[in-house]
This record gives sequence, structure tokens and C-alpha cells, in this order.
Amino acid sequence: MGPKTKRLWQPGKHNVVCSSHFKDTDYKITLSGECPRLKKGAVPSIFPFALSLTNDESPRCQRKRKREEASNEHHDCTDVLNTIEVVDTPEIQSSSTTEAIDEGHVFFNCLGPCVFELFRHTTLMDPKDQLFMVLMKLRQAKEDIELALFFGISESSISRIFNTWLNFIYFQLKELCIWPSRDVIQQFMPSDFGKKFPNTRVILDATELPINKPSNVNAQSITWSAYKHKNTLKTMIGCTPRGAVSFISKAYGGSASDRQIIENSDLLNPDLKMFEKGDSIMADRGIMVQDLFASQDVYVNTPTMLKGKSQLDPEEVIRDRRVASKRIHIERVTGLSKGFKILRHPLPQSKLHLGSRIVYVCFAISNFRKSIVDKNA
Repeated sequence: MGPKTKRLWQPGKHNVVCSSHFKDTDYKITLSGECPRLKKGAVPSIFPFALSLTNDESPRCQRKRKREEASNEHHDCTDVLNTIEVVDTPEIQSSSTTEAIDEGHVFFNCLGPCVFELFRHTTLMDPKDQLFMVLMKLRQAKEDIELALFFGISESSISRIFNTWLNFIYFQLKELCIWPSRDVIQQFMPSDFGKKFPNTRVILDATELPINKPSNVNAQSITWSAYKHKNTLKTMIGCTPRGAVSFISKAYGGSASDRQIIENSDLLNPDLKMFEKGDSIMADRGIMVQDLFASQDVYVNTPTMLKGKSQLDPEEVIRDRRVASKRIHIERVTGLSKGFKILRHPLPQSKLHLGSRIVYVCFAISNFRKSIVDKNA
């Protein structure tokens, strides 16, 4: 045994270990007079894989080291990205962002120059910022106190700006004629829709938005919806075969029936003459108003009622399926418009008097988007 070896004594074993292939850190600290002992996991340097091993590192330390290395790599990438100059040009903007900006400018311009006169004597917010705040309120159903903190103004100013802008937008959009003529309907009629139901002028469906329970007993009774099992406001929505919102009724209490809403709407107003002879209306099975439009020679196209029969005839089943496949367009339009969360969250009592106008504005704004119905649908 040469000078560069150490003898490690264990019961029943005599091992000779060369110290030239081990470091001093590979040995345990032992009592004086005892043979030195190797640490667990010590590997002689004569093995090639020993160079990549970390003898003293526990699995937990290894995981920590890997996390730190990954974090350092992330910070390095972030630093590199921060040094890149981003030029805001139409070429590098995403198509969705560009479309949203264009739609916002179009909507703002459609309101006319009167937007600059709403708060002419105050400098709280720019008109575009005020419109942005109102759209945030409609889209996200934000509370007034949250918007006040966001825009740095008082809660009362938020409420005043919202009420003023909502009424202004409502009256401005009411000036736009959203009820198209028969020629326009035929021009933009989807091909498959035109083959099956060529005379369809409008697709009708009722929708409801929840409200907070009124304190007045009579108001609770008027707004109670047996269908939704809550207090709601109910309105009738109509769209063209191509998916454009063409009719928005006033909002009534949830207890009102579909027939009552149509009876009090402009659809039956003889002075407006909204329909022509031979037109047809597509509606759900529950909207039983065929007799109301019979005098105008307008047919109401609804799914077939059983009327005492146990099942429908095969021809009626096929027809009902065709009606359902086309009536789904109004369901899609309603779902799109209810992307405005103010229509899904319970409306507070302080905004209840604005219910009809909130519904009208939210549904009318959806016409500023691209059609959701394909031209071949």
C-alpha cells in the first residue's frame, strides 16, 4: 500500500481506497484514530460520469437549482424583449385589434358632433373616455365605485355621466332605421334560407334580463317571471334572416306574455306599415299571434302544435326541423348581445327606469359587428 492510499476498516471487510481519485470532501469526519470513511454517493474520479455528479446535493436542492436556472433564463428573455422597440403600425397589429379600433371609431362617429356638447362646461374626462367608461359599464357590468377609482373621479360623476350618455346614445340610435325594406331583406337573404323560407321578414324571440327584487309588492308581482323563477324585465327581439337586429320592443315586467308585448309593439301599428302582403314571421312555438297578423296578410311561421295528437306526421317533423335550424339565428344574436354583462347581472333598482334603453342600446350596438350568419346559411 503506497503513500497515496487510505485503508477504510469495516467489520468483515478490508478495503483499500486510492486517495488520488477522491477529494477530501468525499470523506466523513470521524473520531481520531478511526479509519476515514467515504460519504454516501462518493464516486472515484476514474469513472467518466463522476464529473457530472453533484455528490453533496440532495434531490430537493437539485429541484431548487433547476427552478432558479429556469427563472434566470426567463429574466434573460424578458430583458431581451424589453430592448426591442415595438413600432405601432397597421402592418404588425393583429386583425382583431384593428377591427375593434375601427368599430369603436365608427360607433363614436355615428353619434355625431353632439358628443362634444354633452359636458361642455366640465373638463373631467374627454368625450371618448366618457364613451369608453359607458361601454365598460355595459360590457362588464362594473359598479360605479369601481369605475370611480379607475378613472379618478367621484362616484356621483360616474352615475351622472352614465345616465347622460345612455340617454344620448339611445336617442341617437333610435334615429337609425334598423327595420329594412323587403328589397334589402331579399338582397342579403342567405341562399339556403331563401330556398326554404323566401318570404321571411323577421325572426322573433323574447328574452329576459334579471333585476333585483323590488321592495314594492305590486312591482314584485309585475316583474315576476314564471319561466325564469325570478324578477325580470322582458322584451321582444327580432332579427333579419342574415342576423341583423331589426326590431327591439320596450321592456315589460317578466309576467307579461309574448302576445301582450307584440300587441303593444310597433309591429301592429297600421300607420308604420312595417309589413307587406305575403311577408312571413318566424317565431317560437309559444308565440301564438297568427290572428293578430292575419288582417295584414302576414303569415306567422311557428313549429307545429300537437293539438291532441300523440305525435306529428313525418312531413310536419321535417318542416319543424327546418324551422328550428333557421330560427336558431335569433338565439345566436341574443347570445351575442348578452355579451354585455349588464344584461345578465341583476339590474339594480337605481337603474330600473333605464331598463328599456339599456336593452335597446346593447342590442343595437351589436349591429356594428360583422354578421354572424353566413351568406350560404
